[in-house]
Amino acid sequence: MATSDPSAAPRRAASEPGSAPPRGRQVRNPLSLRRVESAVSRSAAGFGIAFFAQTTPAIFGQLGNTLVAWNIVFIGGLLACLLFAVVASATRRWVRTANTTFAAVYLVGLVTWPFAVLDPSRATQDSSWLYGIMTVATSMAAIGLSVRWASLYLVSLPLIYAIIRLTPAGGDVGPSRAALDSVFALILGGVITIIFFMLRTAATSVDRAQQTALERYSHAVRQHAIEAERVQVDAIVHDSVLTTLLSAARAYTPEAKELAATMAGNAIGHLRDAVAVTPDSDAQVPATVLASRISEAASTMSQPFDVRSLRLGRASLPIPVAEALYSAAVQGMVNSLQHAGSGVARWVEVKGMGHGAIQVQVGDDGSGFDVATVPTERLGVRVSILERMSSAGGHADIDSSPGRGTKVTLHWPDERAAGVPVFEEFATASEGGEAL
Repeated sequence: MATSDPSAAPRRAASEPGSAPPRGRQVRNPLSLRRVESAVSRSAAGFGIAFFAQTTPAIFGQLGNTLVAWNIVFIGGLLACLLFAVVASATRRWVRTANTTFAAVYLVGLVTWPFAVLDPSRATQDSSWLYGIMTVATSMAAIGLSVRWASLYLVSLPLIYAIIRLTPAGGDVGPSRAALDSVFALILGGVITIIFFMLRTAATSVDRAQQTALERYSHAVRQHAIEAERVQVDAIVHDSVLTTLLSAARAYTPEAKELAATMAGNAIGHLRDAVAVTPDSDAQVPATVLASRISEAASTMSQPFDVRSLRLGRASLPIPVAEALYSAAVQGMVNSLQHAGSGVARWVEVKGMGHGAIQVQVGDDGSGFDVATVPTERLGVRVSILERMSSAGGHADIDSSPGRGTKVTLHWPDERAAGVPVFEEFATASEGGEAL
């Protein structure tokens, strides 16, 4: 993020479109497994409603030749399962359960259909109303089941229908008509199933590639920070510590010994100052650039984050501080994806607090956790967020409880007048806890 001309960064931020994310803009992944499954489930539910409505005349036409109990159980059950699938696809909850339930009820209804026929001599040679929604059942099986079971369901359903159509209860249509209906249903259902599984495979590969890229970038950031710290420590050791040791080794007179003691005190002071001072601390970066980088990182996540930037104005902050805020925010988003669950609301807010202060909040309304149960050896929160912010001159607050979501709030600079560092409070509270 370094630049040879610090003033050039604000000019670029003002001239480049999208450098600051618009307020309330929803950042979404162009392709992810969750979005593909959501789109497919909604499409299947919508087409299911349309196909069911289309078969309504056939249902009423064949209603009088089947048992009343069978009609109530399976016609009503399929309609209830279809409505369940519509609600599940709209709310993005219980999607696979709803689709699997519809496929299972349809299969049972198809198998029991011949036994529900009252008079086989009145069985029509026209296709059963069950045939009209067979493609809906195979599509929902592809959504709710694994590849192996969905493929087995896809092949079995037309085969069972063809066998039933050869019986008197199914209309005794003959092998050619039964085979034609069966093959047509198999081809149509197979095309839909293959397309869905291809989309699912592609989305899974994209999610995996994005996660790998994010991990590699985080590793590169850590390596850069380690290298910068190593260079700084090497310089201090060479300029202060080694010189002091050499002077002490040659100190034979009281004056030389006193000088060596003074140099030792100065070397200790240099080492102490190195903990709080980071390289290139004078270079500044606009807060809008930080917000843009966080927005870009959120757009690569496998699930959507609502990114907002508020009251940033012309605020700027040191480059090491911006790196610390960015890395801590990314770690917060990664933790949310790993632990908060799927289908929950997630957001990131970058806010100017006035007088140059910046606040970044990463939150979700997911499963949450008890901060006191996180052991000290878990580094994702303690080192990547809390200690990182403390080393940059800020602090982080973690507000979470089981079932009530999590909020990670990053503050810079640290406005607290006194108190122990946040990571020490976190470590003290988490002693004796169990891993999440």
